Amino acid sequence: MNPFLGLNYQPRIEQELGDHYYDQVAAAEFPQHILRWRNDQLLPLIGLDSNQVSDQDFVAAFGKFESIRPLLALRYHGYQFGEYNPRLGDGRGFLYGQVHGIDGNLYDLGTKGSGKTPYSRSADGCLTLKGGVREVLAAEALDRLGVTTSRCLSLVETGEQLWRGDEPSPTRSAVMVRFQRSHIRFGTFERLHFIGRADLVEKLLDWVIATYYSYLLPENQIEFEKFHQIEKSVKQRIYALFYRELVKKVAELTAQWMSAGFCQAVLNTDNMAITAESFDYGPYGFIEAYDPKFTSAYFDHYGRYCYANQPAACQWNLQMLQFPLKMVIDNAELEAGLDTFGRLYQTFYLDRMLARLGLERSLNIDPEALIISLLRFLLVSQINYHDFFIQLRQKFNSNWLDSNWLEIRNMQIGEDWDLTDEATELLNQWRTIYHQALTHLDITEIEKVGERLIQQNPLTILTRAKIESVWEQISQNDHWLPFQELIQQLRSR
Repeated sequence: MNPFLGLNYQPRIEQELGDHYYDQVAAAEFPQHILRWRNDQLLPLIGLDSNQVSDQDFVAAFGKFESIRPLLALRYHGYQFGEYNPRLGDGRGFLYGQVHGIDGNLYDLGTKGSGKTPYSRSADGCLTLKGGVREVLAAEALDRLGVTTSRCLSLVETGEQLWRGDEPSPTRSAVMVRFQRSHIRFGTFERLHFIGRADLVEKLLDWVIATYYSYLLPENQIEFEKFHQIEKSVKQRIYALFYRELVKKVAELTAQWMSAGFCQAVLNTDNMAITAESFDYGPYGFIEAYDPKFTSAYFDHYGRYCYANQPAACQWNLQMLQFPLKMVIDNAELEAGLDTFGRLYQTFYLDRMLARLGLERSLNIDPEALIISLLRFLLVSQINYHDFFIQLRQKFNSNWLDSNWLEIRNMQIGEDWDLTDEATELLNQWRTIYHQALTHLDITEIEKVGERLIQQNPLTILTRAKIESVWEQISQNDHWLPFQELIQQLRSR
């Protein structure tokens, strides 16, 4: 038997939520099925041995979509570039199934490029092969950088010729399976507000809490049906805790993007998961030089979702989510929860940046002064953002001691950079603050600095040039080895 078909899929959405939240759909039939990517790292999490799963098993389950389960296109709306759009929903994908991992968590297997649904509008419901390649690479790069992200389980080329305005056409087609905690979006709630169904908002909210935020419940083990039947006034405290927790998770995710130098590019509310996972990678990009105005989406003409605007965009999305939640949650609780976003984001961002410098927060470190000094240098010098951290990782040596203190000047970080006098002065200011932080550490703690530098700063960063180089080999020569090699480089320490 195909191991994927033998998984214990959970019909949670169908049986517990009901058909107000989805439409049953059929997968498209494709003229060709070639497995281009299988993520063997994920298989143990759902109890499978990669040695016992063949390429044909992947193709049968996630290319031909052999299944005895209903395939569900989820319904949602969303704010797109600030404008509400009620004509959304899963337009080129569906929920293939939900399965518990060996960690006890429920995971979704959701498709992208699997054909038309009732929400496809005039589109073809397909995914370009290049789009699939880009998403696989983004997910693996972000996972290595410690970002809470979806991953790609498989990518199957499907043999169709597609026409796109943003790619040389005709271009090749593919279908991808995304692996993440939940495909429930902010926009799933916003649709219910749009149609005026407070009862469905409450039901979905109860399900989300019982499924993904069960640690907020008494004894952590109240099943959905039992929790849903509790008196609404009793649930208010848990609702307030949920929203605060969501605000916290989104603030942390945003800090992860910012410290990684990542621009998601399309932070519409339909691209925000209720579990605060990063997903759906279209025109994303990693900054090269530190540029707060960097905008990776060519169609984002006014920079709404530029790199520096991501915290504000995510906070705005949380504010828009309040409209449906106000149907069941006290407004004062929602406002109090959202008020914590700025402080939480700043704390998470400073901690993430400290980690990239090999440090942890302590009484002897002024994280704000250290990070502000670094950002000023990066902005003025316009050196490569990622190269700074890579050089720090490579030049750091726990044996560089002078009178028992590490001398930061001996690192010679940036010796090959062509810096102006102003940039050199800013670099020296940062060195001084960094040195002061290190002098308070003993030799054991200094060694941990080096370990953190390796963990937090991979040697390979996913640049646009690398993506295009890989794609050129695929598109012109059907040569996939550079793609596989790049993934291994992105994953490496």
